[in-house]
Amino acid sequence: MSAQSAEFNRITGVTIVGGGTAGWVTAMVLNSALNGHSDGPRVRITLIESPNVPTVGVGESTVPGMPRLLQQLGIDEKQFMRQCNASFKLGVRFVHWHEDDAGRPLEYFNLFNSPVAIHGLNPGYHFHRFAGPERYGEFADALGPTGDLIRARRGPRRADEGDYEGEIGYAYHVDAALFALFLRDLCVARGVEHLLDDVVDVQQGEGGFVTALKLRERGLLPVQLVVDCTGFRSRIIGQVLGEPFEPYSDVLLCDSALAVQIPHPEPGQIEPCTRSTALGAGWAWRVPLHSRVGTGYVFSSRFRSDEEAIAEFLGFLGPQAKDAEPKVIRMRIGRMRRHWVKNCVAIGLSSGFIEPLEATAIYMIETAARWLVRHFPDRAMSPQLADSYNRLTNTLYEEIRDFIVLHYYSSNRREPFWLAARQEIELPAALATRLELWRTTLPNAIDTTGDRLFDAWNYLNVLYCKGYFRDCSYPLEGSISRADWDGFTRRLANFKRRLVAGLPDHFELLEEIRAAAERDDNRHVVPPAIAALAAASRSTVPLPDWGREEAA
Repeated sequence: MSAQSAEFNRITGVTIVGGGTAGWVTAMVLNSALNGHSDGPRVRITLIESPNVPTVGVGESTVPGMPRLLQQLGIDEKQFMRQCNASFKLGVRFVHWHEDDAGRPLEYFNLFNSPVAIHGLNPGYHFHRFAGPERYGEFADALGPTGDLIRARRGPRRADEGDYEGEIGYAYHVDAALFALFLRDLCVARGVEHLLDDVVDVQQGEGGFVTALKLRERGLLPVQLVVDCTGFRSRIIGQVLGEPFEPYSDVLLCDSALAVQIPHPEPGQIEPCTRSTALGAGWAWRVPLHSRVGTGYVFSSRFRSDEEAIAEFLGFLGPQAKDAEPKVIRMRIGRMRRHWVKNCVAIGLSSGFIEPLEATAIYMIETAARWLVRHFPDRAMSPQLADSYNRLTNTLYEEIRDFIVLHYYSSNRREPFWLAARQEIELPAALATRLELWRTTLPNAIDTTGDRLFDAWNYLNVLYCKGYFRDCSYPLEGSISRADWDGFTRRLANFKRRLVAGLPDHFELLEEIRAAAERDDNRHVVPPAIAALAAASRSTVPLPDWGREEAA
């Protein structure tokens, strides 16, 4: 193809239909990648947002890739945290997803920091051999410091450290509505065109490709590449292009959620983690933001009516839920068969959704936008590009689906919902193969390579406390020594003491960050819409090698 032909075929405009987190994250990623470092003509990014359709507001809890995303987008972390009511997240605390032999509830952490190896070997083998089955619930604490930091309510860094720095890996809790507004204003300031209008019709041309959108106020808008961020409606890829939806209801039984906002029960005390507490027909989340707590109940409508779920959830919350009126959200669990069809790419809820147990919503949006950049087409819309994108995206959905299934499948709770969640499903083939493999070798990096969100330590965190490895025998245990394990635990204990003593209280750190942002030199002004909403709102990082043994 000649240079002149290539230039003629170049996509010069991308149209995103739908705002919210999905639309604005996509706009930010595309605009930064396509226009942030180019000497050539800009790719016009246009986002059409209906003034009449509310957003679901997914993604108040995030994963460790979020700081990387914000940093790469050139976002001031202090301003982000202040304007989005954010707090730090060091992991997920799972409560009563399993019971010990006496029926007492257990808890476990899924943390962001992986432990260092012992002479190149997975320290999980040392824990398996020397800690003993009675300590399986202590796996995360035995191999890293994060559980101690969470219980002590410590932040991940000191206030005088720079943006995105810190002693350990972290993510955020963030007000989804404020985050969308924050990104909207940044996007508009950086050249994204924002249209407040309703799409009333979609026009198609030869081969079914989308050629134009008819807007209620502005009339006909020609499009080259359209991104569907219209939520569960899947307005373009589903309704217009007719792409079928593939449900995951055969392996994930929860299909409904309640959501409510409550005040902090202890003002000035903010736990730096998300909580997931198992209930009778699902689980309750707890996301502590700076000025409030977001909470809700993900449940199966087969085992609870809305009224029963509300009663159970409010009873669980107790006095915190005084005057609370949870709203019911129906969840469409599964994915589109394809996410890129003709010249339309679906991102966010229009592409699919897996219940928010591991806070993957924003990560999946970001990843989809990055993969679209990686596969960015010309006007010919190469089928090979679309096929590659669809394979990657389907693999990501299946990985996350399998990891969520694992939480339920490895539980030993006895209520009807929990029995059905592990006895009535057919375990996904890839997960079944891994679980069988892990009877003879512990999860390792080889099992979790490529474009994957969850690594071997995530699987170990979930399975160890549930006794999955209790009756297993591992040949590598013949190659480890007690002295190495004792030295490891000694160094870790000293490292924990140093971190807990040296890192600030989480709430105090947030207050200092907000104060520093407010002292800024007026480079960032809080937009009125964000200020008003804020007033009303009221990937895995390795641990540092702690090296030489420190003095006790």
